[in-house]
Amino acid sequence: MFNSIGNIIRLTSFGESHGPGIGGVIDGFPAGIEVDMTFIQQELDRRKPGQSAITTARKESDKVEFLSGIYEGRTTGCSIGFMVWNENQHSNDYNNLRDLFRPSHADFTYTMKYGLRDHRGGGRSSARETIARVVAGALCKLALKQLGIHITAYTSQVGPIALEHPYTSYDLTQVESNIVRCPDAAKAAEMEQLIREVKAEGDTIGGVITCVVKGCPVGLGEPIYSKLSAALSYAMLSINAAKGFEYGEGFGGMELRGSQQNDVFYNDQGRISTRTNHSGGIQGGISNGQDITFRVAFKPVATLLREQQTVDIHAQETLLKARGRHDPCVLPRAVPIVEAMTALTLLDYYLLNKTRRL
Repeated sequence: MFNSIGNIIRLTSFGESHGPGIGGVIDGFPAGIEVDMTFIQQELDRRKPGQSAITTARKESDKVEFLSGIYEGRTTGCSIGFMVWNENQHSNDYNNLRDLFRPSHADFTYTMKYGLRDHRGGGRSSARETIARVVAGALCKLALKQLGIHITAYTSQVGPIALEHPYTSYDLTQVESNIVRCPDAAKAAEMEQLIREVKAEGDTIGGVITCVVKGCPVGLGEPIYSKLSAALSYAMLSINAAKGFEYGEGFGGMELRGSQQNDVFYNDQGRISTRTNHSGGIQGGISNGQDITFRVAFKPVATLLREQQTVDIHAQETLLKARGRHDPCVLPRAVPIVEAMTALTLLDYYLLNKTRRL
């Protein structure tokens, strides 16, 4: 139950960072969707470790193996089962963490909750779990493409370095042109340099990912406890290291008056539209047909390759210096995860909306 997400489309994931692999089961996926294996692998490659000098050095092929629910290249409507096998674990790198709690990590809370934990790479709390999300999200993207819905996320801030203009000022086709996944080449170079400096110091840094959805129809979202904005927030904040969510003007809109922030309706060649999009494409918790825009804040990675004060399982104070291969900044690899969780949420709510009217 608590390893699952979704209403009509439901993903259940399983597996640990240093176990045999990561897998999932997708229930409720529509039949007849053509499965583009090249595209799915490309999405996994965007998330996988070892893809650049500013990500973890762990080398994994992350090849997905589908076990059910696909026949002759199309989804059957039955449960889709899949596996991605782990290949490059260095579990001995974590031996010194067996009895220690990394500051701001899930080590302490998992131990207190369950009475034990898998200390190797964080076990279930590892971001490697997000492989299942990306596989499911890639399938959902293929279905959404048929509906004319397109999702693009990008790194909009690393530490103090932030894009200064709204998404409409950038060419979002350029997101994959650099290893930071930022559509502004000059800012991307600054961000990359900062991440390299932080990594050299054995430290980590956080930032913000912006996501834009184009082509979303009016009507997605369920009053009152399953608003689309609430569902997207739930999906984003379930991602490792995510610390904040805002859509539309978000907290920045609190400085405006209603007369400045209201999205005025007008007749756009027979179609009702709005002259602005301060609402971020969602009003009353329901999509209004405009671009959906939101931002997700990610904290610095908790595991540092430098000494920190901590305690052991006996509450004895000690020093910790982690070993192993860790990301100095999650942002570049989190971009495809944000897109995947957006796709999973939107397709689920699209199908849910189809049940509301004959």
